[in-house]
This record gives sequence, C-alpha cells and structure tokens, in this order.
Amino acid sequence: MRVFFELRKELIFSIALYLLLKIFFINDFFSEYIEQVILYTVIIIVSALGLNIIYGYTGQFSLGHAGFYGLGAYFSAYLTKTFSIESAFFFIIIIFLSGCFTALIAYLIGIPILKFRDDFLAIATLGLGILIRNVLDNSDRFIETLGGSRGFVGINNLSNLEIVFFVSLFFILISKNIIYSRYGLFWRTIRDDEIASSSIGINTTNLKLLAFVYGCFLAGSAGAMYAHLYTFLHPSNFDFLKSVDFLVIVIIGG
Repeated sequence: MRVFFELRKELIFSIALYLLLKIFFINDFFSEYIEQVILYTVIIIVSALGLNIIYGYTGQFSLGHAGFYGLGAYFSAYLTKTFSIESAFFFIIIIFLSGCFTALIAYLIGIPILKFRDDFLAIATLGLGILIRNVLDNSDRFIETLGGSRGFVGINNLSNLEIVFFVSLFFILISKNIIYSRYGLFWRTIRDDEIASSSIGINTTNLKLLAFVYGCFLAGSAGAMYAHLYTFLHPSNFDFLKSVDFLVIVIIGG
C-alpha cells in the first residue's frame, strides 16, 4: 500500500512537471537547443536506469552498455525509414520493438558472457561494446541504408515532448515496481553475496540474465528515442566513452 501511494505521488508530480514543460515549450521560453537537451536528458536517464539495474542492483560490471543503446537506435531508425513511419502511435510501438530486439540480442550474448565475474566480465562486455561499434561501422556492407562509417541520415524527427516524457515515465515506474518486487530483492541479494544466494536456493544465473536483458531492453528503447531526436546516427556516438558516461551517471547518481 505504501508503494502504491508513493507511485501515486510520483505520478502526480510527473504530470505537473510535464504540464510545466509543455507551457515553456509552447511559449518558446526555451531555445530549440535547450528543448533538445531537456529531451536528451530524459532519454539518457532511461538508458542509465538500465545500467543501474545491471550494475547497481546485481553487481554486473558492464562496459558495453552503449553498444545496446546503439543497436536500439539503429534498429528503430531502419524501421521508420524503411516503412516511412510518421505516426506517433506506430513510433511508440517501434520504441518497444527496438527494446525487444536489443533484449533478444542481450539474451543470446548474455548466456555465455554472464558466466564471467568481476574483472573478466568487465573485459568481456568491453569487447562486446567494441564489437558492436565495429559492426555498426561496417553495417553498410549488409544494409546500405544504415550508412556504415558515413553515418545514418534522413531519420524522421518523431521524439517530441509527449512521447519522450510519457514513455520514459512508463519505463521508470515499471522499473521501480520491479525493483521493489521479489526480483529486486533477489538482485540485491546476489549483488551482496552471490555464493550465499546460491546456497539458499536462488537461481543466480537466471536472475542475473534477467537483469541484463531488462537493462539492455531499456537501453535499446532509449536509443530508439535518441535516434529520432537528433535524426542522425554515427557509430562513434556509441563507443566505449559513451559506456563510461553511463557508468559515471550510475555511480555518481546512485
């Protein structure tokens, strides 16, 4: 019941914040650049939330988070450009599809990678991030539209205030519910002592994989919104330094 009232308060505060931003946006209180920065900040929060679940709640030190962020961005941009999507409704569907696509890749890769721990896991995810960056760099060899090292151009600008704000709010509230559920409790237990967690019957392998897949789902969804905010993608936007940025946000932001 207490969690319900807390979520209700947060929902009321979020709607009030949205209305305030809407007034500012309509009346051109902010420049176009500042409006873009505000939306970008919200998108980054969603992606960092994904890493917080992977690293902050289960203790899996990932240095390849930007790679999944980039996969979601490229996947959504390819779909909207190929099928000429301009509808907000279909774009929201594509945001979720991008998250699901990224989650599927994370699941397939996570099964072998998450067997590593500590420094070995960090090195494995670092290599994974570099691999994804190289794939994006050479993506035009497989699909010309993706642009490869030249960059992906001609993406529709679909990430407006309403879509970015409410889709991000949905992800944040769902994530908070998961964190306060038994899954969140299991994740924290694994983070504090994985061996002890195993000894009391917690399936640490599956739960770590679940956290990794869900965290990458959030990264991919955030990447989809990012792609349609800036309307141009380049592999360098999703390199190792971007993963470090996410890590710094999680560590400093708590």
